[in-house]
Amino acid sequence: MSTEIIMLGMAVLVAVGILLHHPSRTFGIPSLLIFMGVGLALGNGEFNFVYDNLTKTAWVGGLALNIIVFVGGLNTCNDKIKAAFKEGGVLASFGVVFTTLFFALIIYQLLDFNFITCLLFAAVVSSTDAAAVFSILESKKLKLKEQTDSVLEFESATNDPVAMLLVIFLTEMALSSTQEVLAHDIALNLLTQIGVAVVVGLMVGKITVRLLNKIQLAEYGLIPVFILACFIISTYGAEMLGGNILLASYISGVVIGNGIKRGQQVNKHFFNSLSWLAQALMFIVLGLQIFPQSLITIFWASVLPALLLIFAARPLAVQICYLPFIKSSWRKRLFISLIGLKGATPIVFALIPAAAGVPGAVDILHMVFFIVLFSVVLQGGAIAPLANRLRLNND
Repeated sequence: MSTEIIMLGMAVLVAVGILLHHPSRTFGIPSLLIFMGVGLALGNGEFNFVYDNLTKTAWVGGLALNIIVFVGGLNTCNDKIKAAFKEGGVLASFGVVFTTLFFALIIYQLLDFNFITCLLFAAVVSSTDAAAVFSILESKKLKLKEQTDSVLEFESATNDPVAMLLVIFLTEMALSSTQEVLAHDIALNLLTQIGVAVVVGLMVGKITVRLLNKIQLAEYGLIPVFILACFIISTYGAEMLGGNILLASYISGVVIGNGIKRGQQVNKHFFNSLSWLAQALMFIVLGLQIFPQSLITIFWASVLPALLLIFAARPLAVQICYLPFIKSSWRKRLFISLIGLKGATPIVFALIPAAAGVPGAVDILHMVFFIVLFSVVLQGGAIAPLANRLRLNND
């Protein structure tokens, strides 16, 4: 298939998804489902077009997630981080580990997978999704008491390094005949990824801010272009040095967003638009990668695990994480327990073992699709009513 046809097809898919965005909000349907539905409807056999490339899908999904997380960082003020980093940090680290363990124990009793594969499955869906959290909180215009929204945003933006590391290590274990991995290797790798990402993200972010504030660019339109170039340097530079690319994206975004003094409005509009484009492309490509005929057989097997993740594994992990924070109200704890939004991130993570050829990984990918679907519909739709019910809404 020629490059022209591919570009034309992607442009048409994005345009259709955007045109459907307004009616989707009218009927309360999350926009990500619209874009993914466009991919499901038009790919995989329709119009003599079949798309099936796990490696390319994982690359597109990873790139889009980097952009979305970076834009989320740009829109996050320092005051929110100062108020939420303790609780959000515990949820982003120990919360991911506890959720993985609890959910793996649950699905080991339900599914015909060995325990390593169950751990891998659980790690894939253990983190909350930054794109889903940022977009739904923004679309609902929610401002919650006790900095609850800030905690959710901080958790979702920073919990991917731990989840990604678990997925990578468990994928290697699932492919290994010995199925052994040393604990200190995991700890060293995690510290390296976080440390390098923090250093590179901070350094590039501060240099970017210093240059933009010192050099008064006459053309405001060049400011977001320069920031985009620095974003690429920060994220992929961190990855080359062994850091976590998503964490570097978020940190550089926060530093730049809170530091620049000129062109904030044009910068905001440019990157919000870029984030929407990234979401559209990611969800459409993910929709193209999923074969609808394969989903039908896996639907019922996904219902119970999805419900147990939402109502058992995630709440139990959150309640344990909140034991040190005795001043947090039970309303806040309950809300955060029940709102662990999943989005495209688990699907992108599920592509890692699928592309590596882990036995059963394709079935896991399809089950993750439904878990994300249930999460977006149940948890995404419950945010505003639950906040009002628990009297956490500031409005």
